[in-house]
Amino acid sequence: QVQLVESGGGLVQSGGSLRLSCAASGRTFSIYNMGWFRQAPGKEREFVAALRGVNTYYADSVKGRFVVSRDNAKNTVYLQMNSLKPEDTAVYYCAAARWITKAGGYAAGATYDYWGQGTQVTISS
Repeated sequence: QVQLVESGGGLVQSGGSLRLSCAASGRTFSIYNMGWFRQAPGKEREFVAALRGVNTYYADSVKGRFVVSRDNAKNTVYLQMNSLKPEDTAVYYCAAARWITKAGGYAAGATYDYWGQGTQVTISS
């Protein structure tokens, strides 16, 4: 069992930066693949970024602006968000997956076994 708690959300102006953190419980955190998703009001949840082993993956909409990383010693995964835009406004969720076996599976919510409660990110124009 893994419990995930996101933090770091808030209100920032367009062009600003935020760093989201996702703290995980359990001593086996390092074996999990981690993902970030977001859901804006009235929209479906969408993939943002993922860490699968040593590889990172990003949605086209955030590539070059967001960076995902992890610190296994701290049981934490991060999402550094730069050059933020109003369209980045959403609730951001982190998720953990023990296995990612399908090609592109890192981008599918159904792949993930555990989810955090989400943190609100609001970007003002």
